[in-house]
Amino acid sequence: MPKVAANLTMLFTDVPFLDRFAAAKQAGFKAVEFLFPYEAPAEKVKELLDKNGLKVINFNLPCGNWAGGDRGIGASPNRVEEYRAGVQKAVEYVKVLGSPRLNCLAGKMVQGFSKEDHIKTLVENLKYSADALGKIGVNQIVEHINPFDIPGFVVNRVSEVLDVIAQVGRPNMYVQYDVYHAQRTEGNLVQIMREHMAKIDHIQIADNPGRNQPGTGEINFPFVFAEMDRLGFQGYVGLEYVPKPDTLKSLGWIKEYGCQMA
Repeated sequence: MPKVAANLTMLFTDVPFLDRFAAAKQAGFKAVEFLFPYEAPAEKVKELLDKNGLKVINFNLPCGNWAGGDRGIGASPNRVEEYRAGVQKAVEYVKVLGSPRLNCLAGKMVQGFSKEDHIKTLVENLKYSADALGKIGVNQIVEHINPFDIPGFVVNRVSEVLDVIAQVGRPNMYVQYDVYHAQRTEGNLVQIMREHMAKIDHIQIADNPGRNQPGTGEINFPFVFAEMDRLGFQGYVGLEYVPKPDTLKSLGWIKEYGCQMA
């Protein structure tokens, strides 16, 4: 069964972000991911990773004003320079932290621009960031987000992300496959993996409904995990869920389903 990584933005939220690295180690995790590290110096985050024997396997490019409602700017036609400045900042962080991939969130539609304008912007921005990351051996991944949790998000389906990747035409471009978002938008979770695993570089999970841990909703995770193994997925599965009732009590499924923390 797959290896799992703690998403430190979603888990261990009873303590401040910088204290979650120790909490993840204590819970038994060996790998972590998070939305953003940028509020702390890269060297401080690296210190906490090393101190706790953790490796970071994914985080996002800067996404604008998250607290103000931004959910990415990768496709925003009016914020291209901001995106590119964010890429340079992310490059400096990833050089220190060592993540093998960075995720791009396309963001929400901007009033006054067409869907075609957004896709064209996303393609050109991804050429820029994929080239910058490729120079340091890092993959550029792109995530699909369901239109119910984030109305107006530019790319909702895996097929849309694949179309964008094809237009970008860079060898280090891949899908971040989010099982929760796929279930809400389109279903066919295993079929998507069967058809497109070669272009899936990272997977995230949560159950549906509720976006809580596996075993709380309708998704047959033992079947999904077994198919990941059968298809030869070698990466980590990021636990991007809302733990219920709390993080430590939400982790029992890992052993039950035979997943690994190492």
